[in-house]
Amino acid sequence: MDQNSAPLHGLWTSRWTFVLAATGSAVGLGNVWKFPYITGVNGGGAFVLVYLGCILLITLPIMMAEIMLGRAGRRSPVNTMRALARQAGASRLWMAVGWLGLTAGFLILSYYSVIAGWTIAYVPRAAAGDFAGLDGAGIAAEFAALLADPAELVIWHSFFMLMTVGVISRGVSQGLERAVSVLMPGLFVLLLVLLGYALTLDGFGAGVAYLFRPDFSQLSGAGFLAALGQAFFTLSIGMGAIMAYGAYLPDETNLASTTLFVGAADTLVALVAGLVVFALVFSTGLEPAAGPGLIFETLPHAFGQMPGGAIIGGVFFLLLMVAAWTSAISLLEPAVAWLVERFDITRPAAAAGCGAVAWLLGLGTLFSFNLLADFKPVAGRTLFDLTDYLTSNIMLPLGGLLIALFVAWRMSDATRRAEAGLGGPLYTGWLWLLRVVAPLGVLLVFLSAVGVELF
Repeated sequence: MDQNSAPLHGLWTSRWTFVLAATGSAVGLGNVWKFPYITGVNGGGAFVLVYLGCILLITLPIMMAEIMLGRAGRRSPVNTMRALARQAGASRLWMAVGWLGLTAGFLILSYYSVIAGWTIAYVPRAAAGDFAGLDGAGIAAEFAALLADPAELVIWHSFFMLMTVGVISRGVSQGLERAVSVLMPGLFVLLLVLLGYALTLDGFGAGVAYLFRPDFSQLSGAGFLAALGQAFFTLSIGMGAIMAYGAYLPDETNLASTTLFVGAADTLVALVAGLVVFALVFSTGLEPAAGPGLIFETLPHAFGQMPGGAIIGGVFFLLLMVAAWTSAISLLEPAVAWLVERFDITRPAAAAGCGAVAWLLGLGTLFSFNLLADFKPVAGRTLFDLTDYLTSNIMLPLGGLLIALFVAWRMSDATRRAEAGLGGPLYTGWLWLLRVVAPLGVLLVFLSAVGVELF
């Protein structure tokens, strides 16, 4: 099968735009919000070192495989897997990989939009200096008041979803490419502004030491698994986005170097965000192991204490919003691409329909923090907790594992070699990482996530 000459949805105009788009998909709230707090909870430098090793040995090989599938199929993840399974003489059941990724990404978007709405709400609050003079309890009360107000949350959720649908509806070149060409450089500039400010703080040196000086006595078995899990989830593997973006990648682009570039950019953003966050935390005497509240409770306290905190706080939450937006765009794309292929409808109609359904599903998450806070239908979990658990702990690891197995064991060697652009020991090394090391790593993430005691 050679569909490379006739991509259905268009092509990125250059390797650079694909790198921006894939980095935008990977860089999200997980880099700026989750990475710093999960590093703090697990002791700092030793966690970071394990995380970097897992990125190199587990995550990047699978990411390259997912991009490879997209470019080889040139369709939505569902139709790509249908065509490639037929080409490989494999069971049609492999098409489930596409459905799994598309569904997971769609469900994640439904709650991601709600959380991204929080970041939008915090931009004017921080910029207006609302956190100045408040103690930790006062800031926690501000955040609790936001979550308790469904009307305000609906406004921000709706606004963010409209932003996302607006980009997707315009297609690959006019929508996705134009958006990431502006948003990603903007994100990097905002991050550099914050880093420049962090360099002036007394706590910057302590932040560097905390992030990069490993103390393995602080890393438990659970911390090792957390590093493995964070490495897996940070690059958006298994949710269809990278496969969809790979479908628009020009033939002449080298997959290996492009994948390394995306992985390096994503990791750099996480590390710089960590430096900024911990410099702020140590400069104001706060607790680095504050957990999930680090961004919406601990850091606003820091912004309220420091000179120029209103400006820096506004820039920080604007950075969070941009990161969330670039990720949300990629989450919606697989479903829209499939609708266009399946029903031959326009992209604006497909984007509007998908956005409306994702918005409605997101109301379950939104009300989980207020009107439905006591509704816990399964295992004591709210609707948000259930959606997050199902996607993050079941669907994404399973999707990543199946991608690795299909490319490593079912795709023909000729197709793999033609798409990978690697030769000799590099190709052999990547293939065996994909065949053995990556599946074992993903399996550990999966078993840990579903409650199996590994340590």
